[in-house]
Amino acid sequence: MAAVLEVSDVRTHFYTREGIVKAVDGVSYEVGEGETVALVGESGCGKSVSALSILRLIPNPPGRIVGGQVRFGGRDLFQIDETEMRKVRGKDIAMIFQEPMTSLNPVLSIERQLTEGMRLHLGLTENAARERAIELMNTVGIPDAPRRLKQYPHHFSGGMRQRVMIAMAISCSPKLIIADEPTTALDVTIQAQILDLMKQICRDRSVALVIITHNLGVVARYADRINIMYAGRIIERGTSREIFNNPRHPYSLGLLRSVPRLDRARKDLLETIEGQPPNLSTLPGGCYFQPRCRFAVERCSREYPPHVGIDGTHASACWVAKDLVREVAVR
Repeated sequence: MAAVLEVSDVRTHFYTREGIVKAVDGVSYEVGEGETVALVGESGCGKSVSALSILRLIPNPPGRIVGGQVRFGGRDLFQIDETEMRKVRGKDIAMIFQEPMTSLNPVLSIERQLTEGMRLHLGLTENAARERAIELMNTVGIPDAPRRLKQYPHHFSGGMRQRVMIAMAISCSPKLIIADEPTTALDVTIQAQILDLMKQICRDRSVALVIITHNLGVVARYADRINIMYAGRIIERGTSREIFNNPRHPYSLGLLRSVPRLDRARKDLLETIEGQPPNLSTLPGGCYFQPRCRFAVERCSREYPPHVGIDGTHASACWVAKDLVREVAVR
């Protein structure tokens, strides 16, 4: 499978009065054509910043992309000028942001916001762009499209606004869509509808999809491969089957054990990961997860572990990764 996106050793830092915050600290992964890849982790681990770095949307100051490469379409997006980058955003790489009400302009009609990108990137006339907008709204399941095009974001429910965002994302036929927590503000039923819609559209159009989420249920159902992030780094990666059936990092194991399961007795308590994520401006020595890890050994406090291959594409950045077999077996 040819890689649509290659992210290599990306590092994004924020320069604050308290010090340098290493929000993204050497992240690397690939996304193949038509593939769905998930970035998973708790809030503050660098998922969203890594996605914004791909599109060079980091506010400067205080943020700055200080290293790495993002190869897309044979080019390193960090090396092209801003004029060329604007041609990539929206046309070749689209992004669905976390909260549609803050992403959509409240004083512009849905028609204006949905057709603007098509007129800019595809050179469509006003009428042609409007006809395509109606077609896109029908595709994403918004009824009575000609009338609703004239309305404004506050006329739409949360689920319908997110459908508008999806229509905007696919309007210029991108090769890659980045979805940053696309269903956070929606109820469970609508979440499933939106995610099924996104997956179906990407499958039909052979569009690669990067989903950023902390919802393991979403990951299990929709992702082909998973990258688990902690403190600005990817600490485990593999296929969905590899991660869920055989987690080899204590953090991954803790995430999975904190999810309710139907095959457990109701009286069983959910496990928790003790402690708090580290301050990214004063990271501890050695493994960043070591202060919270019940499997830590002396070496963990001295050296940050490299990724160790487990099986196939499965790899874990943990000194005791191969010793977790017994723990995983009895979970």
